[in-house]
Amino acid sequence: MSASDPLPPADVVLPSAAIPRPPVDPGLAALLVALPPMAVLDAETLPLVRPYSSAPVEPLLANRDVSRREITVSADDGHELALTVISRRDDDAQSSSRTPNRCVYWLHGGGMVMGDRFAQLDVPLEWQDDLGVVVATIEYRLAPEVRGSTIVEDAYAGLRWLSGHAAELGIDPSGIVVAGMSAGGGIAAGVTLLARDRDEVHVAAQVLACPMLDHRNASLSSRQFSGPGIWSREANTFAWSSLLDGIPTDEITEYVSPALARDLSNLPPTYIDAGSAEVFRDEDVAYAAGIWASGGRADLHVWDGGVHGFDALFADATISREARRSRIAWLRRVLDI
Repeated sequence: MSASDPLPPADVVLPSAAIPRPPVDPGLAALLVALPPMAVLDAETLPLVRPYSSAPVEPLLANRDVSRREITVSADDGHELALTVISRRDDDAQSSSRTPNRCVYWLHGGGMVMGDRFAQLDVPLEWQDDLGVVVATIEYRLAPEVRGSTIVEDAYAGLRWLSGHAAELGIDPSGIVVAGMSAGGGIAAGVTLLARDRDEVHVAAQVLACPMLDHRNASLSSRQFSGPGIWSREANTFAWSSLLDGIPTDEITEYVSPALARDLSNLPPTYIDAGSAEVFRDEDVAYAAGIWASGGRADLHVWDGGVHGFDALFADATISREARRSRIAWLRRVLDI
């Protein structure tokens, strides 16, 4: 297949080597060369990779004048979930008199099989720096230790707790943004669908950064990015299998795999972004199109040459700075901050 040949339809399966890939941003490509080879993600390597899938939160908070609260939230099955709430100290000092603040509820990435609540936390903390939002993040359980809807229900339990304790936290219960990156973006989409359908809590907006939305892993972009890479088709297959093994196909809900949702109406304003050079590109574009088709608001950005999670991996790259600024500008506009 030459560069001038048309791309194959999505239902035509070709070897990945026969499908051309969009190029990687030159600035990112230079940085990617310095990364060690990515380990194949499977049941044997997962325990080895997990310890490296997050970083201590203390360095992120060291130069910020913030307070940190550690809270325990009960999941529906009684399991205790750690929830961290980070707010600016000047907000705490004025909590009795100030206007309630907006809150970002952050759901971390890691393919639903690794990471912890502090993974990629530099992203929402940057929003706190610029917009003054309170940041909350929860330690949802991971696959394969749990399967099916447990993860999204864990995350929803945290959102419900935040809404119910908004007054003591100094946050506006009508101003909670649900946000996440990669797997966290997919979970955020599922939580927002749950919030709409259960009508117990209000979500002001959702930010889905390179979200993992479709367990079927059948898009053209998923086939383009088979083999070594930041997050490959094979890693995606392993992650979804870890979550869904043994669950009948007809029991997989749109809350777990949001791409299955037939009704995307009545969702809050939504920001979706992805890189052009990543597995999740096409499912993310399709989700934005589904929101538009349902009469909703979606701001979609596909960053030319972006690899999966590029702005978290390489925050100082030119394309990363632009992507981060774009999210902050959107939040400022949508939340009227």
